[in-house]
Amino acid sequence: MPRSTPVDGFTLAYERSGSGPAVVLLHGWPGDRGDYRVLAPLLAGSAEIVIPDLRGFGESDKHPADPREAYSAAGQARSVLGLMDELGLEEVVLAGYDIGSRIAQALARSAPHRVRGLVLAPPLPGVGDRVLAAEAQREFWYQAFHQLELAEQLVDGDAGTVRSYLRHFWSHWSGPTFELAEADLDRLVEHYAAPGAFTASIGWYRAGSGTVATSLAETTPAPDARILTPTRVLWPAHDPLFPPAWSDRLDDFFADADLTPMPAAGHFSPLEAPEAWGAAISGFAGHG
Repeated sequence: MPRSTPVDGFTLAYERSGSGPAVVLLHGWPGDRGDYRVLAPLLAGSAEIVIPDLRGFGESDKHPADPREAYSAAGQARSVLGLMDELGLEEVVLAGYDIGSRIAQALARSAPHRVRGLVLAPPLPGVGDRVLAAEAQREFWYQAFHQLELAEQLVDGDAGTVRSYLRHFWSHWSGPTFELAEADLDRLVEHYAAPGAFTASIGWYRAGSGTVATSLAETTPAPDARILTPTRVLWPAHDPLFPPAWSDRLDDFFADADLTPMPAAGHFSPLEAPEAWGAAISGFAGHG
């Protein structure tokens, strides 16, 4: 498995395949680069595909560090940009869901000249204080839990608890026709159950980068401060975290965004609707 040179002391494990226009795929929580195991082969015949494990995930470094510096969207984006620099990827199609979506947005803001197009699934900006509604809070409880030392005391390093915890999210957040294979859960548990690994993975939330904290802090940008990169948003119909009604303010934050529903998919849409992802990415990458 190739590894990047360090950025802020973190090296990233990554997969690289195919040839053609460059596409970088960013995974979610609680996942890893394997979130794109179905999508990547659909693209690799006509694009160069790079899929990193983000800081704190998979086979990448999981250093104990101040989450606000190490595991924030800005910190994660620095590592992705460093990997792009190392591989000589001057301009890429950048795609992500869950935390990968937030990181892709951060990179598009900080280095817009490096991103040819964005393909994103929720979270997207525009939620605002709707995240405080009772129905939403029944889903987002885990983000408050992750702020507590109790989370690492109960979960970190305990393979049985990690398995139960991850199984809950992969079952509850997915659409009605998706079921995570036991072998795939085994692989995730192997990485998340190593001592310190679960704590590193929730550094994202402790950095204030989760949907609850981000939505309550967001303000509508001036029109010329919106993300200018052409963006295709794929919105699943069966994601309990992000109802389709929350897609109503995309134009306030993106200058050029198209919205495509995914009627059969849940939260883990790169695995549940890989063809929709492939079509959106192919349009930007100039193939297929």
